[in-house]
Amino acid sequence: MMDDAPDTPHVLPPGLTLVATPIGNMHDMSARALHALRGADTILCEDTRVTSKLLARHSISIPLRPLHDHNEDATIPGILRDLAAGAKLALVSDAGTPLVSDPGYRLVRAVIAAGLPVHAVPGANAAVMALTLSGLPPHPFLFLGFLPPKDGPRAAEVARLKALEQAGLSATLVFYEAPQRVAEALDALAAGLGADRPAALARELTKRFEQVRRGGLAALAEGARADPPRGEIVLVVGPAPAEVASVESLDDALRTAMAGMSVRDAAASVALALGLPRKAVYARALELARPTP
Repeated sequence: MMDDAPDTPHVLPPGLTLVATPIGNMHDMSARALHALRGADTILCEDTRVTSKLLARHSISIPLRPLHDHNEDATIPGILRDLAAGAKLALVSDAGTPLVSDPGYRLVRAVIAAGLPVHAVPGANAAVMALTLSGLPPHPFLFLGFLPPKDGPRAAEVARLKALEQAGLSATLVFYEAPQRVAEALDALAAGLGADRPAALARELTKRFEQVRRGGLAALAEGARADPPRGEIVLVVGPAPAEVASVESLDDALRTAMAGMSVRDAAASVALALGLPRKAVYARALELARPTP
């Protein structure tokens, strides 16, 4: 049941407040988010240049302090001291919900560990929006952030995901990707998860050129080469079909699993998926892993 009691304007409770900001369309900035930013003593932000433009648009004049991957650890002690003294701090990322593939997780963990309050103002999130637009099963879903940018680690990560699916994982997968790597990422997903696996490519969400392309992974990869997408991109991959989870060949399953996992972990996941004794499967995995003379 919704509680429509109005918040008191410009009043922010002491502690750290995570404030979601628009992912593109500036009209998606909520009234409550604006109240939170106006009520903060300081706003922690990923890039002061980006956040200063947002604040200027709404005539907000609050001191900014950068918080990003390169300074988060060094910045945390001072932030904790300020919060312990009763400061009201807001945390924003460049776009969307803080911490979702953005800095801030280490800070939030440290604030919680120190027994200090953490609040949040909800708002836009590209992963969830793409999921709802994809036409693929919305739950359960697994958000995985960015795939590794290089071919080898990316293939290993896709192989790990396939092994998890063979062990029983059945969920829609959600990734962020850079436009210059999206074709290669789709190729890797098609090779590891199946060329015809249903998927969607969402780009420029909430913006003027918003687009959602739907189809099999291989077809989407070909389309990304023929018509390279621009802007912020989210990839959504449908769950593994039932036949993928029922492995017919022990050796094939082990080889696939060991491409992205240790021998022990691969044996455990395959044994669980096939309902076989773990010791027997581990023994076979050791045989397959042994170098050929």
